[in-house]
Amino acid sequence: MEHSLTVKLGTRAYDIHFGAGAVGKLRTEMDGWRVAGRRVAVVIDARVAAARAAAVDAMVGEAPRLAVAAGEGSKSPGELARVWNFLAAERLDRTSVVVAVGGGVVGDLAGFAAASYLRGVAYVQVPTTLLAMVDSAVGGKTGLNLAAGKNLVGAFHQPQAVYVVPDLLATLPAREFAAGMAEVLKYGLLGDVGLWRELVAVPLVPGDVRVAEVVRRCCAAKARVVAEDEFESAKEGGRALLNLGHTFGHAVEQVTGYGAYLHGEAVAVGLVAATRLSVALVELAASAINEVEAGVAAHGLPVRLREPLAIEALMAAMAHDKKVRAGRLRFVLLRALGEAVTVDDVEAAVVEQVWRAVGAG
Repeated sequence: MEHSLTVKLGTRAYDIHFGAGAVGKLRTEMDGWRVAGRRVAVVIDARVAAARAAAVDAMVGEAPRLAVAAGEGSKSPGELARVWNFLAAERLDRTSVVVAVGGGVVGDLAGFAAASYLRGVAYVQVPTTLLAMVDSAVGGKTGLNLAAGKNLVGAFHQPQAVYVVPDLLATLPAREFAAGMAEVLKYGLLGDVGLWRELVAVPLVPGDVRVAEVVRRCCAAKARVVAEDEFESAKEGGRALLNLGHTFGHAVEQVTGYGAYLHGEAVAVGLVAATRLSVALVELAASAINEVEAGVAAHGLPVRLREPLAIEALMAAMAHDKKVRAGRLRFVLLRALGEAVTVDDVEAAVVEQVWRAVGAG
């Protein structure tokens, strides 16, 4: 699979390039930038730099690189300052380009650095995890975590292009692949029930010949949503729907210190919790709970908390969620599998009941 699709944002539109040919496209672009006098700096996941050295060399050549440790802990003000100083040391100016090579953590960190350095320089995304390929590398959301909550600091800053090379998943740990599947399953549940049914029938596994097409399908879905509601400003629906399961999932990440759960693992629990809340509030058929739990579990993801977490702490974390509006929590719920809606002002007692159902205490 070698082709492109466009995220349609007017003068800021950009292409997502797929397949092995994306490597050559990126290298050609980088050579062109250098000829034009544009400086280039690479921010890369340290694990990718070590495990895929030859592939990285083929993509970015001799461009200066800053390695960033894997894990949500790197989405911090301290790491951001380190990236800024790296860009300054490499004398990037407003014509320069930052290249983010890694998963969602590196993409968010490098993207926010690009958004804020010199009040904004160009950047491109080279996602190396399934989660980043299908979700975080597309759409221009960048940001950092604070102790108070997930992604509370950030900016909308669209990339200049995204280069998706599914072959880079060959060395991705199985746990990381499974975490990415949480976002894939999300796309099925919120708007592509055909994809959901396909994955429930035959779970997607590393090396599956369907991976490339599933990645493209998810990117196309996100590109459509972002084009319609780039800044998540729609009063109902819109880009907020992409947060299905995330209000619960982000609370789990924050309470456990951004380490015990991978982002996708926390979102997986969140998908089950959102399904349960949907049954309680918007008349989703109760049978959906078992179906969603089965689909999530079939991809090696948790359907309950591994250990009980205090409901009070989880509810407090939710209160800091960036989707809170006028002091009210906003949830993405399912009217049916494949049909999502946003719901505001949910009673705390109902949310607490859902937390108990997924193992909180």
